[in-house]
Amino acid sequence: MEGYRRYRVCDQCHHHFPLSARERVNLLSDDGSFEEVNEALVSLDPLQFADKLPYSERLAQAKERTGLHEAVLTGIARISGWPAVLAVSDFSFLGGSMGSVVGEKVTLAMELAARRKLPFIAVCSSGGARMQEGMLSLVQMAKTAAAAMRLHQAGVPVITVLTDPTTGGVYASYGSQGDVVLAEPGALIGFAGPRVIAEITGQPPPEGSHTAEFLLSHGMVDQIVERGRLRGTLTTLLQLFQPVRPIGGRELEVYRPDPTPPESAWHEVELARHSDRPTARDYLARLSPDFIELHGDRLYGDDPALIAGLGEIGGIPVVILAQERGRGEEGRQHHHGGQMHPEGYRKAARLMRLASQLHLPIVTLIDTPGAALDFASEERGLAQSISTCLATLSLVPQPIVAVVIGEGGSGGALALGVADRILMQENAIYSVIAPEGASAILYRSAAHAREVAGSLKITAYDCQRLGVIDTIVPEPSGGAQNDPRYAALQLRNHLVATLVELRKLPSNRLVDDRYRKFRRMGQQGAPWRELLGHEIEEIRHNLERAVEGVRDRIPRERLPGSAANGGATRLAEDRAPEPTP
Repeated sequence: MEGYRRYRVCDQCHHHFPLSARERVNLLSDDGSFEEVNEALVSLDPLQFADKLPYSERLAQAKERTGLHEAVLTGIARISGWPAVLAVSDFSFLGGSMGSVVGEKVTLAMELAARRKLPFIAVCSSGGARMQEGMLSLVQMAKTAAAAMRLHQAGVPVITVLTDPTTGGVYASYGSQGDVVLAEPGALIGFAGPRVIAEITGQPPPEGSHTAEFLLSHGMVDQIVERGRLRGTLTTLLQLFQPVRPIGGRELEVYRPDPTPPESAWHEVELARHSDRPTARDYLARLSPDFIELHGDRLYGDDPALIAGLGEIGGIPVVILAQERGRGEEGRQHHHGGQMHPEGYRKAARLMRLASQLHLPIVTLIDTPGAALDFASEERGLAQSISTCLATLSLVPQPIVAVVIGEGGSGGALALGVADRILMQENAIYSVIAPEGASAILYRSAAHAREVAGSLKITAYDCQRLGVIDTIVPEPSGGAQNDPRYAALQLRNHLVATLVELRKLPSNRLVDDRYRKFRRMGQQGAPWRELLGHEIEEIRHNLERAVEGVRDRIPRERLPGSAANGGATRLAEDRAPEPTP
């Protein structure tokens, strides 16, 4: 019964029983670190409200029962050494309802977080606005939401933890304003409770409605975290929210072999699609072991084809957006083979905005045959969601590094590819259209995909020569699937070196250079002259090799200048008689 004694969680069914505000503070904060603020604020009775009991008497009973002056406990604490401002609700105090003092204390706590540049954590448990204070209670929604927005503008992280129950005005104001929204398992969460909706509409609530799990599946919360893991999860988040720490030691040396043409474009297609090739999740496990995944587009749902969240690569906190194609038939079905729906692109755009707000670099891992092409995606705004990603990335004032780790297909891939530096693994492909699709358009059959692949110039070697990517990341011989650990090490080294380089540039320079980078692509200027020069050099080299091959096949005695033919200096055709006039 250790789980119940410490966390009030049933060891058998894992039900999370209620906790007081002080119990929650003691579980989350380091011993003796919590310093309460604004505890002297107490509610009055502005409406002289009375039902079965006068409001003043209800307040007195709540104070005696809980030992609190109001339904929220606020202060500064340390969580595993990291400082944060806390606002923790207590449902035992009049249902955790938000009256004038609750709204004032929460707002004061957020203003304190803004002044000290400390992360703000709200643990919510509330039945909504306090009716005994009328409209003075309701307007606290506007006050706390406005204070949260000012934290966002100041770049101060906001984390909200939704516990059982979180409803009404608290959920519809600061409770939903978290940059990261966590929830306890089984918590009842919603604006109006299911019983109230059922009585008003005359319809029973859907199965599982108003639960943390229901909200996770519909894209409204980032993670469901059991109470025993909450302190650890908050610690990881607080560490990732800290200012970028310098990387010690000497400058990282990165292995950069000279690029060489691949065996064939189709060979690269096969390697990029290899069933054992590492996926984004495989790389994340090695690149960022403490990665915290965030879920949902805050509008409709969550897309498992995009793994998005906060992590640390080589000591640098980053926002990571990674397309996951899945492994095996079950994995591919769950992750849609990496084909993102509108919810995935909206989730990506949400994390892009979060990176801007919290001053975190962005790393994207691209691996998709293209966006999800179905009627449902069209109905939910597929094109608009891709466009939003493209436009948002162009203005993010933080370093952005994109890596094509497998198949980068069409606009579904480019939506995560507007970056300051674009890396591409040696055996990945990046294409305007899949070879099969191009073949079907050109030949009305996919049978010519192998030949078309070469014409599309989709290999890393081709993309670098076209100026579409910046760097080729080497892979182990035969492909990343032959040594995933080595492939991940090379990827990590290139990412860290690139991020260190980009961190030296001011924000306005990053945004301007990024715009110019894509502005120049496709222009008939120096890059194209350079490419043409490469083409001419390659043709010259091939001609020289061909001539050498011909010379090797000519009998030695017929070669010009040989002793066998009398030291002749001209080929036979040069010695032919001149035509008579």
